[in-house]
Amino acid sequence: MTQLPGLLDTEAIRKDFPVLDRQVHDGKKLVYLDNAATSQKPRQVLDALSEYYERYNANVHRGVHVLAEEATALYEGARDKVAAFINAPSRDEVIFTKNASESLNLVANMLGWADEPYRVDHETEIVITEMEHHSNIVPWQLLAQRTGAKLKWFGLTDDGRLDLSNIDEVITEKTKIVSFVLVSNILGTLNPVETIIRRAQEVGALVCIDASQAAPHMPLDVQALQADFVAFTGHKMCGPTGIGVLWGRQELLEDLPPFLGGGEMIETVSMHSSTYAPAPHKFEAGTPPIAQAVGLGAAIDYLQSIGMDKILAHEHALTEYAVQRLAEVPDLRIIGPTTAEDRGAAISFTLGDIHPHDVGQVLDEQGIAVRVGHHCARPVCLRYGIPATTRASFYLYSTPAEIDALVDGLEHVRNFFG
Repeated sequence: MTQLPGLLDTEAIRKDFPVLDRQVHDGKKLVYLDNAATSQKPRQVLDALSEYYERYNANVHRGVHVLAEEATALYEGARDKVAAFINAPSRDEVIFTKNASESLNLVANMLGWADEPYRVDHETEIVITEMEHHSNIVPWQLLAQRTGAKLKWFGLTDDGRLDLSNIDEVITEKTKIVSFVLVSNILGTLNPVETIIRRAQEVGALVCIDASQAAPHMPLDVQALQADFVAFTGHKMCGPTGIGVLWGRQELLEDLPPFLGGGEMIETVSMHSSTYAPAPHKFEAGTPPIAQAVGLGAAIDYLQSIGMDKILAHEHALTEYAVQRLAEVPDLRIIGPTTAEDRGAAISFTLGDIHPHDVGQVLDEQGIAVRVGHHCARPVCLRYGIPATTRASFYLYSTPAEIDALVDGLEHVRNFFG
C-alpha cells in the first residue's frame, strides 16, 4: 500500500460512510472520485437528519409548542455552527439558501434592485473570470442584460491560471462588483484572492467569492478573505443537498433590498406596503430548509472533529501523488495547473482523442466514478479547444489506492480503444 506523508486515517474515516462499502457492476468495489460534484455523507449526518424528522419535525420561529421551539433551536443552532466555521463576525450575517447558485443569484438581484451607492446600472461594470462555474456567470449576464451594465472578465493563461496582467484595465472606477471563484471546479486552480480584492477595494467595488470548492477542503475565514460576500453549498462538504450559504457583511445586508418576498422575511404587512425583518431573515422567505440546515450543522461538526487543516494536508498529498501518477499515462493532458501547488483536489484531463464520455463510461464499468463533460464551465473548454474533460476529484476519505485504480483504469480505457 502506498504511504504518503500527511494522510488522514482513511481506514477509520471510511467506516463512517456507508456508501463507500458498495459494490457495483457485478461485484466491483466502488471507487468514488466525483467529490467536486457532491460528497458522500457520513452516518453522523444521516443520523442527524433521521433524528430531526423522527423527533423534532415542525416549522420554525413562530410556533409556541414544544416541537416548534425545538426545531427553531436546531435550525438557528446550525446558523451558529456555520458562523463559527467561517469565522463570521456575526451569526446574523449567515443566510441559508438552497445552494450556492441561489446565493450568487441573491447577490446579483440585490445589486440590481439596490439604491446608490450599490446599484448596478448602465453606467457601471461587472467583473467575473473565464474560469467561473455557470452559476457565477449566468446571474451576472442576466443582471447586465436587465440593467445595461457592461460585463467584463479576466482571461486564462495556458497553464490554467487567471491572467491578471491587465487587472487595472479590467477593474476600473466603473466597476461595482467583482465576483470570482476561490478554487476552480474544473481547473482546480486556487486563485490569488489578495491581489484581486486589493484592486477592487482601490476602486470601491464590492467582492463576491464563490467558495463552493473551498469550504469543504480548507479553512475558510471570511474576515481574513476581506470579501463582501461569500457563497458555498452544503452537499459538497458532507452535508445534504438543498442547503447553501451566503455570508455577507452586516452593513450591506442591512442596506440591500430582499430578493424573495413572503412569509418570515417581513416585519409588518398591509395591503398598501410592507416592511422587512432584519437580516438574515430578511433574505429567507418562506419555510426554510430546516432539516437540511440541521444536516449541514452535523456535517460541520464532523469536519471540525477531523480538522480542516488536516483535510487540506491530506488532499494536498493525494493531489501531488495523483499528478505524478497521471503523468505516467500516455497521451494524458491535464487541463489546468500541472503541479500540486496552489490548486485544489480536482484534476481534469483529456486522454488522446478518446472522448471524455467514453472514458467515463469505461471507467464506470470498472467501478470508478468520475465526472465527464464541461462541468458547468463551458468557457474553459472553449478556451482550451476541447469538447469536454474527464475529472477526478478527491476528499477526506479518498486514498492513494483509489488513484492507483484510476491509473490502471485509464490504461484499460486506452487498450479498449486501441
